Amino acid sequence: MTEKTYPATEAQRETDDWNPMWDALAETDPDYLEAFLAFRAVPQKQGPLPQKTKELIFIAINAATTHLWGPGVRRHIQNALRESATREEIMEVLQLTSIIGIHSIALGMPILNEEVEKFEG
Repeated sequence: MTEKTYPATEAQRETDDWNPMWDALAETDPDYLEAFLAFRAVPQKQGPLPQKTKELIFIAINAATTHLWGPGVRRHIQNALRESATREEIMEVLQLTSIIGIHSIALGMPILNEEVEKFEG
């Protein structure tokens, strides 16, 4: 019997965009994680938006009051900085996101400061 493979999961693990929560999901239900990551990858790998724009959108999604996922905000700020996003562009995303709740700024601003400081070294 051959061992089942999970190509979308392995491809995601090799990126700088791995959510540590997915480790537990991989142990509990690797088939579900594989399906989720394959589905999630479609707009990331295709479409007309540049990667920088996609990362800015991911920052907004993760910082939104309906989500408030700090690790995701951090991961996508790091990715956006690598894609040449500026502090000002990321701050504008957080400001726009804060329209649905000021908590987006309270979550995202300290993370932005930390990550820009690390990135600029």
